[in-house]
Amino acid sequence: MKAAIFDAPHQMHVGHWRNPELGPDDVLISVKAAGICAGDLYIYTGKNPYTKYPIIGGHEICGVVAGTGSNVTGMAAGQLVVVEPFLSCGRCYACRVGKPNCCTNLQIIGVHRAGGYAEDVVVPATHVHAVPAGMSPLRASFAEPVTIAIHACRRGTVSAGEYVLVLGCGPIGLALIEVALARGARVVAVDIMEPRLETARTLGAEVLKSDERLLERVLEQTNQEGAPVVIEATGNPRVMESTAQLVAAGGRIVVVGLVPKGVQVQFPGLDFTRKEMTILGSRTETNCFPEALDLLAGGRLRYPEVATAFDLWSAPEVFGHIVRTPNAVHKGVFVRN
Repeated sequence: MKAAIFDAPHQMHVGHWRNPELGPDDVLISVKAAGICAGDLYIYTGKNPYTKYPIIGGHEICGVVAGTGSNVTGMAAGQLVVVEPFLSCGRCYACRVGKPNCCTNLQIIGVHRAGGYAEDVVVPATHVHAVPAGMSPLRASFAEPVTIAIHACRRGTVSAGEYVLVLGCGPIGLALIEVALARGARVVAVDIMEPRLETARTLGAEVLKSDERLLERVLEQTNQEGAPVVIEATGNPRVMESTAQLVAAGGRIVVVGLVPKGVQVQFPGLDFTRKEMTILGSRTETNCFPEALDLLAGGRLRYPEVATAFDLWSAPEVFGHIVRTPNAVHKGVFVRN
């Protein structure tokens, strides 16, 4: 089959890849749309420690059912579906206590095994979700990043009327803004870049510039209390550390951003008891795809409207362009007709 293949850091080509093998419990999906995620950029730049080259990236996948294994029922050829790309072992402690997103043997489609930057991808039937009628493949491909935002909001128990501070207005930050708004929260978004703040504003968030006056402004907006919920989506260690100042006493911090392996993040020890703040990590998602597809189908999310569509077979040029000019594309999606 034809695929866009990562060969090595900063090396990618479009060529032939062996056809995927369909097991009895699998679904063969003909890819129609596949989003560009920071994780894919890490593969391109050689910063993903889990990748072995060559590999087909792409884990934000939408396509149509092209075939099913002998044990699979309830899926028809031509049905539009999205892929849940994180595959857990079902045996480790995390899996046994209902947290398969933290599986110690986690396999990711598009990282550990061939992903969606190809004509076809094979996925376990348990990780395939039907797309509601009338939704385009490009819009449906946003289901996976939206699930990350849903999971983070669940972790932080974001509720109606709460002041929620979202640090970072990149692709995941925008999803967080929209999901928190859909829950009825008052969302205040923070970034250093004006174009990203403007996008956040168009989605309905209040915005604050990330500068030396950020804490002062948050305190002004919260009667000097701080934010009940702070969600960090930058992956910057200094920003993560600032959450302890920004959060209200008794509040919740949810860390979604990723730092490189081995990088330390420090919090003021006294604040753990003085504020009794709760610090929560949030990794991918668990059982969030139905809610994500419902939000997308209901027209409650405008996040997909910021996307730029690219032909899948232009992937080598697109990745090179994004790395050279990182602010040129806010969110990219590869499409295949």
